[in-house]
Amino acid sequence: MRVTLTFGYMEQPNIPRALAICRKQGWKFDIMTTSFFLSRRSLKASPNSGMPIWQDRLFIGLAKTAADATEYFQIPTGRVVEIGTQVAI
Repeated sequence: MRVTLTFGYMEQPNIPRALAICRKQGWKFDIMTTSFFLSRRSLKASPNSGMPIWQDRLFIGLAKTAADATEYFQIPTGRVVEIGTQVAI
């Protein structure tokens, strides 16, 4: 079963609450047996990027301070599968 949830720009995403609405609509599932797949990017500075290295490092530093997707979407921590890639900038 696949569920697609859409949230607006100013909305605070809450996946468990949205899935509770699905349960009220008659869908049968348990959130603690549901898997959530997230992507994670690992940024690496590259001398061939065309930008000065300090800009690469600044961007990487700002990206590291971004909110963790698990916390942002309020997903149960033990149910998350993260798939990562390395990106050279």
